[in-house]
Amino acid sequence: MFNLTAVELGSSILGCGDGPAAFNSELSRRGGQIVSVDPLYRFSRAEIAQRIQVTSAEVLEQTRQHQQDFVWQAIASPTMLEEVRMGAMAEFLADFEAGLAEGRYLDASLPELPFENGQFDLALCSHLLFLYGAQFDGNFHLAAIGEMLRVASEVRIFPVLELGNLPSRHLERVMAVLKDQRRQVYLETVGYEFQKGGNQMLVIR
Repeated sequence: MFNLTAVELGSSILGCGDGPAAFNSELSRRGGQIVSVDPLYRFSRAEIAQRIQVTSAEVLEQTRQHQQDFVWQAIASPTMLEEVRMGAMAEFLADFEAGLAEGRYLDASLPELPFENGQFDLALCSHLLFLYGAQFDGNFHLAAIGEMLRVASEVRIFPVLELGNLPSRHLERVMAVLKDQRRQVYLETVGYEFQKGGNQMLVIR
């Protein structure tokens, strides 16, 4: 979803709002440099595991009710999606306590990050900004992106649709403001599409 090459995977990466995902674990195992931030990480492994169990059935049912909103190719069915999700979360849980001790998982959230200017090469934000446009206003988006640009030289955000496959209500304004700030800003098509029409990321340098 981020069109990451081997070069980029070898750079220093910050993941914002990463949640219980396996990317940090997988990249770290391959020798990559990554830090993930999420307020979820203030909780214990057991508390996170319990929350996953409580919400998994609801997420599966919601997906089944809205199957028409998704592209069922690489993932063929809601049942397969659940298997993939739970597998990724199990990998996260197996890595979580070691990652905490190593400083790879930090309890922090946008729009304030506990890092120095330019500490990372690349900041990624998946399924948070733009997707939850009804919950986070345009000013929040601009503040969050500004903070990611403070700590990283490049930012990539995926997807740029809202829930329900709607065009983002904030994207046009956000891009205009960033261009006024003399940022390089563009949309790039990626090789991943699960949410119908959700095959673009926003790139800011």
